Amino acid sequence: MSRAELKNYMEEIVSNYLDVVLKDINMCKCEKCKLDVAAKALNDLPPKYVVTKKGEVYSKIDNLKLQFEVDVILAITKAAVLVKRNPKHELKA
Repeated sequence: MSRAELKNYMEEIVSNYLDVVLKDINMCKCEKCKLDVAAKALNDLPPKYVVTKKGEVYSKIDNLKLQFEVDVILAITKAAVLVKRNPKHELKA
């Protein structure tokens, strides 16, 4: 019997869109800044928990993706602007 797992699908959606959105924003794209953007965006978005069986996500996830696409892109963009203004790492001269 497959083990069921709980997953916040919003993390996957943000991860999938992060590089796409950031390519059009002039900001640092180091791993720390990208993670800060993802964390801020996820904190501003509602979690979408689904139950999976060993990585197999139920088909309703495709519907979730379409519904939240615009909200995710907006949240990532807002987060990127904040991180760009206040990076949490040392700027290289």
